[in-house]
Amino acid sequence: MNLALFDFDGTLTEKDSLDEFLKYSVGRKKYLVNMFKFIPYFILWQTKLMNNGLAKEHLFRIFFKGINEEHFRKIAEEFSLTKLDTIMRKDRMAILKEHQKNGDRVVVVSASMKCWLKPWCDKNKLELLSTQLEFKDKKFTGKFLTKNCHGVEKENRIKELLHIEDYESVYAYGDSSGDTEMLAMADHATRY
Repeated sequence: MNLALFDFDGTLTEKDSLDEFLKYSVGRKKYLVNMFKFIPYFILWQTKLMNNGLAKEHLFRIFFKGINEEHFRKIAEEFSLTKLDTIMRKDRMAILKEHQKNGDRVVVVSASMKCWLKPWCDKNKLELLSTQLEFKDKKFTGKFLTKNCHGVEKENRIKELLHIEDYESVYAYGDSSGDTEMLAMADHATRY
């Protein structure tokens, strides 16, 4: 059996699902206000004074800290099942489906959130490794439950879940520097 690892945003999608989810979940006006609040963290991240995981955690805190878990999960599932298909790249989904048809194990490995990726992955019979939000007492704490699944963390998660040496061939598909370590693990790596 072969293994196929796919990044999600930019690899399988035409647009970033995080940005699309933020707009979908709070509306245009609140989205713009919250993005303005995020500017200091964005600058720190762009100037490499803050890592992308911490900057992203601040972004989620600004948008969602204290939100009711059930309400949030309902929004995320609605977004997942009604919007994600509209931003998928048909040619790359065809490659993914070909791996499935061939009986390969297919895993999406993404820095995006489990809450909006899992319903879509379940619908498409895909496994998922991704970033998770922390909820306590049915409220979002403003923190991540897991490390941001990006860069070396993608490699760590893959090694935790899979024994890549058990597969005849490993394929990996990515589009950014956050996929470098995952692509390096593959026998057949495709960088878009």
